Amino acid sequence: MMNAGRSMMAGSWRRWQDWVDLVLGIILFISPWFTVTWSHSNSAWTAWVLGILIVLVSLWALAMPDSSVPQWVNVILGILTFIAPWVMGFAFLSSAAWSSWIIGVLVVIASVWAAMEVQNTHRTLAT
Repeated sequence: MMNAGRSMMAGSWRRWQDWVDLVLGIILFISPWFTVTWSHSNSAWTAWVLGILIVLVSLWALAMPDSSVPQWVNVILGILTFIAPWVMGFAFLSSAAWSSWIIGVLVVIASVWAAMEVQNTHRTLAT
């Protein structure tokens, strides 16, 4: 019975939302170079650190598709990415701020979507 339930769950490395988060984390990491804001240390370091964390958590989510914990961690990281321009003081750098705002919102949307899929799958298997 357990194997039948496992086959219904998304297999490892298959959930597209986690791949979207992974790509968004990479884009966030490289954004200081394409927005030409690497010289502003607050925006650059914020992008580098949050980008790496989003990538690592996305890999965790891809490797463990039965758990919604990594998706919720990425939701928190997406929220942090969104508020970072105000908190870290680089909202005046429009290119860096917009990159952070857009990527933050997209990470939150993809992660919540994935978390809801995991929870719905668990509910379906429980009934």
